[in-house]
Amino acid sequence: MSNFINRFGTVLALVIIFALFAIISAFQEGRFLTSQNLINILRQVATLAIVATGLTIAVAAGEFDLSVGQVASLTGILMAGLIVRQELPWGISLIAALGLGLFFGLLTGMLVTRFKIPSLITTLGMGLIAVGVNYAYARGDSIYGRLPDEYTFIGTGTIGPIPFVVILAVIVIAILYVFLNYTRVGRYILATGGNPTATRLSGININRYRMIALMISGVGAALGGCILVSYLGSAQPSGADNYTMDSLAAVFIGMTTIRRGQANILGTIVGVLILGIINNGLNLVGAPFFLQTIVKGSV
Repeated sequence: MSNFINRFGTVLALVIIFALFAIISAFQEGRFLTSQNLINILRQVATLAIVATGLTIAVAAGEFDLSVGQVASLTGILMAGLIVRQELPWGISLIAALGLGLFFGLLTGMLVTRFKIPSLITTLGMGLIAVGVNYAYARGDSIYGRLPDEYTFIGTGTIGPIPFVVILAVIVIAILYVFLNYTRVGRYILATGGNPTATRLSGININRYRMIALMISGVGAALGGCILVSYLGSAQPSGADNYTMDSLAAVFIGMTTIRRGQANILGTIVGVLILGIINNGLNLVGAPFFLQTIVKGSV
């Protein structure tokens, strides 16, 4: 029994939190358990899940990425700017935005592996660089304008009752789950994060896999930023900055379950759902914003 609690205690906490808000909601208007609200929770957490899953790959390799929120904000601004200001097709704009996220991950990886700068410090610096470039490109303003329907469908469209962004998140999560757990590169990433010395002595180039992991994190952040813009219909210079702390919280919550002490994608999704349910539940019961922040920090 104790082994079960140790391994799946966080999943149990998710169930308890869900049940708690369901009970509280029953004494009010009962909106929490409606199908519309449950789908809304999934929509709200889908983008965060993509960013957090990419970050999970970096943490699994033993690295931190504290720039995911700033990179997401920058790529969202770039995406909107290329469409609205430069009038480029949204597909080309998306490729450019994802490429920028990849570049940030590559540059971070080079600084970490070639110059031996700890990723904690490197990504803090890269985050500040992203903020500077962001404000320079956007001139400190939000970017508004007509966005193509095909692009906004990503964030606002539905297939049947299911939001398309939820389907996209499931696909991305499934791909990264298979990549991390069932491919040679993924296993080397896990080995690099688990025991880098032994992995290096076995002949594996750990720097290569640390760099790959950070590049995936950068692309995940970029994709999240682009999805957020497609949902909002505009881009704000700091619109996705909160993804950094939320993603880290989800990853570290996830490290307490499934595979204790190790970053794992299923655990991260549990963490994302816990954060999403808490935010949604507190909103429904009318909790003030400061209380929501305190509760999130406590979790």
